[in-house]
Amino acid sequence: MKIQDCVALVTGANRGIGAGFVAALLERGARRVYATARDPATLAAAVAADPSRVVALELDVTDATEVTGAAQRCRDLTLLVNNGGAAAMTSFLAPSLDGARLEMEVNFWGQLAMARAFAPVLAANGGGALLQVLSIGAMTVFPQVGTYCASKFAAHAMCKGLRAELAPQDTRVMAVFSGAIESDMSRNTPGPKIPALTHAHNCLAALEDGQEEYFPDFRSQRMRDAFRRDPEAFDRALRGRLGGG
Repeated sequence: MKIQDCVALVTGANRGIGAGFVAALLERGARRVYATARDPATLAAAVAADPSRVVALELDVTDATEVTGAAQRCRDLTLLVNNGGAAAMTSFLAPSLDGARLEMEVNFWGQLAMARAFAPVLAANGGGALLQVLSIGAMTVFPQVGTYCASKFAAHAMCKGLRAELAPQDTRVMAVFSGAIESDMSRNTPGPKIPALTHAHNCLAALEDGQEEYFPDFRSQRMRDAFRRDPEAFDRALRGRLGGG
């Protein structure tokens, strides 16, 4: 998969990580970038960066009609950046399940709907690639935000299944376990973070390098290493944050 001259679609492209991907794709020579958001008016800055290459599209990944319409519109696609997500960030014992349902609807069902709709498009254009933006929450469960992690866990499982199912059509699937990235979601999270543009460049380089699971920043890499050394101790430490044993 080469980014130079590719045609990409980025969901949730109006801010944060998604906006970083649009900028990085342009810098790496993408021929066209479809930048999507529920409100296309929020994509003005993305289009202004290069009106000749950036196309703004209205897209809610939970709306089947809009997903189908996007796949029909973007027949030249070679790279799908499945980034759009929801973060209610609630615990499993929260008073309401509404947040958990929203996270699963967007982070799992929405990403799956996009993958299903665009798989035939990618196949028709030689295979291409699917880049799934997950989270370190897809690696283990942070109890305070357990419902979010559950949705990302489900998306991680989806990546593994899609990787096998799409291999015969030469479509590559890369899962990204993001951690400390500058975005609206991490605004109140303490500690240093890498810029969204750096995150996007790291991910696109890893995709070109043929990686299947990628940890793009120092926090995700540190947590990956600690988890792999001793998963049980890692989970006990997380439970300790809530006073558990």
